[in-house]
Amino acid sequence: MPQGVPSTVPADGLTTRQRRRRPLLLVHTGANKGKSTAAFGLALRQWTAGSSIAVFQFVKSAKWRVGEETALRALGDVHRDTGQGGPVEWHKMGEGWSWSRKAGTESDHAEAAREGWAEIRRRLEAGAHDFYVLDEFTYPLKWGWIDVDEVVEVFTHRPGYQHIVVTGRDAPPALTDAADLVTEMTKIKHPMDAGQKGQKGIEW
Repeated sequence: MPQGVPSTVPADGLTTRQRRRRPLLLVHTGANKGKSTAAFGLALRQWTAGSSIAVFQFVKSAKWRVGEETALRALGDVHRDTGQGGPVEWHKMGEGWSWSRKAGTESDHAEAAREGWAEIRRRLEAGAHDFYVLDEFTYPLKWGWIDVDEVVEVFTHRPGYQHIVVTGRDAPPALTDAADLVTEMTKIKHPMDAGQKGQKGIEW
């Protein structure tokens, strides 16, 4: 794709403008770091475009607050106060999700993951947002907590113009087959190989 020009143009009758308005499913997978970082970078771009953004974090502890969360929540406040950019929602499984605070939910990770997916499905079917980051969503799929075929069906038939980015290692083949873009983060070198622990501003 030299200079962003596609190598082939399908004979589908669509105009260039129509193709540019096609919702995309993106998967960031692989063993090395950078999967979530890239997804949150796209969220920043979406905010500048005025998109409605929803982030759903699976697996990570509710106490784990990445820098992008602080930044995007602040940008959500900017939108609320000034109208600039777009609205931002950030939901964490470890907090019991923001719409469901039932006691004990966070102790049953599989059930919490299924609750999160049910809410995501509802929002996708309602066309609630423009851009979704499903951070570390590959893990509940890999562990069998959420049915992969159901997820692919919902993603494939979502209405309107809703982009989805899924991050996490070991993305299932059915998901990558359905995706429009799949990036695998392959490790060549990592600071931890030399005994370096995570750093503020790099890992979080």
